[in-house]
Amino acid sequence: MKEVRADLHIHTCLSPCAERDMSPPAVVRTARERGLDLIAVCDHNSAENVGAATRAARDTGLAVIGGMEICTREEVHVLGIFDDGLALSSAQQAVYQNLSGENNPEVFGEQLVMNERGEVVGHNSRLLIGATGLSLKEVVGTIHSLGGLAIAAHVDRPRFSVISQLGFVPPGLELDGAEVCSDVATTVSVVDTAQAGRLRLPEGLAVVRSSDAHRPEEIGSRCTRLLVEEPTACEVGKALRRIEGRRILV
Repeated sequence: MKEVRADLHIHTCLSPCAERDMSPPAVVRTARERGLDLIAVCDHNSAENVGAATRAARDTGLAVIGGMEICTREEVHVLGIFDDGLALSSAQQAVYQNLSGENNPEVFGEQLVMNERGEVVGHNSRLLIGATGLSLKEVVGTIHSLGGLAIAAHVDRPRFSVISQLGFVPPGLELDGAEVCSDVATTVSVVDTAQAGRLRLPEGLAVVRSSDAHRPEEIGSRCTRLLVEEPTACEVGKALRRIEGRRILV
């Protein structure tokens, strides 16, 4: 077992609300400078820059796992994180099939697809900032059917979280964890801080800290220390459930 410092929610320049200098190689370089061992690239409703980030991280000592920040029909943001690239592609296809609208770069920002050298190789024209037609239950179910982890994003924020949109986590919703982006303990099932207010999470639901970085200086500003065998989504899932000695470190 080893300790891994993980930031499981980082955007690239593919997300319209992220800065252009969040190129895949810049994200990798900054993550290493901040002492991270593992990152998850989770752009809004798309995974088209995951491959570039993974290639940019080769031989750097940084592990990159792929994901998406999916916006449900209820405008709840959920992180879907995968080890398997084919599963991630299938998740992206499901999102695209249920995502309507076209991006207006002047209003929402550019959506740049880059290679591992930070060169622009395309522009995504979909309205990635928008909500899909998939319900929260459908999004979580799709992620799990493809072998991924489903983590409720930034539950301590007043917008686009399961708490802000619904007021509670629906009974029976099989989340793997909940993410906070403020300085709060990661071992409690009810987080009560000045920034977050009172959050009512299911008893035993693991809570992780991530940066939700949209700018280079935000990368690693919040992270989670994990005790795992290797930096993979599978091992993260075991740590969230405290299986076989894996766990979140306080």
